[in-house]
Amino acid sequence: MSQRPYIVGNWKMNGSRAMLAEARAIDRAAQRYPDVEIALAPPYPFIGALRDAVSAIGVGGQDCHTAAKGAHTGDVSAAMLADIGADFVILGHSERRRDHGEGDALVRAKAEAALAAGLGVIVCVGETLEERDAGKAEAVVARQVEGSVPAGEGAAVAAGRLALAYEPVWAIGTGRVAAVEDVIAMHAAVREKLAAIYGEDADKIRILYGGSVNGENAAGLLGAEGVGGALVGGASLTADAFLPIVAAASQPEG
Repeated sequence: MSQRPYIVGNWKMNGSRAMLAEARAIDRAAQRYPDVEIALAPPYPFIGALRDAVSAIGVGGQDCHTAAKGAHTGDVSAAMLADIGADFVILGHSERRRDHGEGDALVRAKAEAALAAGLGVIVCVGETLEERDAGKAEAVVARQVEGSVPAGEGAAVAAGRLALAYEPVWAIGTGRVAAVEDVIAMHAAVREKLAAIYGEDADKIRILYGGSVNGENAAGLLGAEGVGGALVGGASLTADAFLPIVAAASQPEG
């Protein structure tokens, strides 16, 4: 596949105006890695300020509503994200699925709304430790992919602006990382499911790995077959922690 590796930092519910200095440092460093696509997704209040602070990296949101506007107190629409300067949105993260009860159908509806607003979309999928131990990991993730990605009319367009992030729930924020061979197997299973949904357009979709990615393990993970980038949590909060991951993507092992 010819796409550049995609390294996305998800700040989750962390950040402040002072942290824009970290984003500026990442942005300045981005020119050293033209072969890597880099992006950050801060909390809503900082999206506009971050967009104004950077020029070489993408800026995204962490969620959006299915509706373009209306009586939905506390929610943010995809159109609003686009209007404030976001390029993409992360949807279906396991923390959203767990904390807010989001199911596959809702994630798909949000993805379709985001695409309609002109945003790129990163759809997250991943199994729990119990599901993996029961031998159900690939089946669970394949079902999530099938239920969560936009399909039907406009599928080709969706594929051009769609990325998947495989994030085993048990590896998010825990310091545990999936074995490289397991990552390869899961990415192959996801690729097979995407091909069944999108046909040849599936080749446009990058599959990212997420789950305690850091500067020490990034090269092995990003060099694994089928891994098109990384969705990075805690290590994206500072330039010192994030940039080694970007560097690993620029010169992956293998």
